[in-house]
Amino acid sequence: QVQFVESGGKVVKSGASLRLACVASGRSFNSPGMAWYRQVPGRDREFVAGIGRYAGPYYSDAVLGRFILSRGDADNTMYLQMNSLKFEDTAIYYCNGLKSYGLTTAAYEYWGQGTEVTVDP
Repeated sequence: QVQFVESGGKVVKSGASLRLACVASGRSFNSPGMAWYRQVPGRDREFVAGIGRYAGPYYSDAVLGRFILSRGDADNTMYLQMNSLKFEDTAIYYCNGLKSYGLTTAAYEYWGQGTEVTVDP
């Protein structure tokens, strides 16, 4: 079973920066990439950014130009640098594998606890 642990969320002011981290584990973790998603209570989970195992990152229109996704030294880690945060970025952020690089579908049905980001306007 694959497990994901997200960290780094906190309450910040509008315009601030924040860095989230994700660590994946499990013997069956073997997706072509990893991705961040976010969810506001009452709404569907949405794709934020993805990165390939051997390919660069891509972003949703909502965060393009403000967020930077990078891989850690290990294949099972990644970071999301969030700059110029807006109230609309308030959500619980989750990570998962990518089903296919270039797309937005999560690879696994298992989700971690997520990390909560709150941006005060």
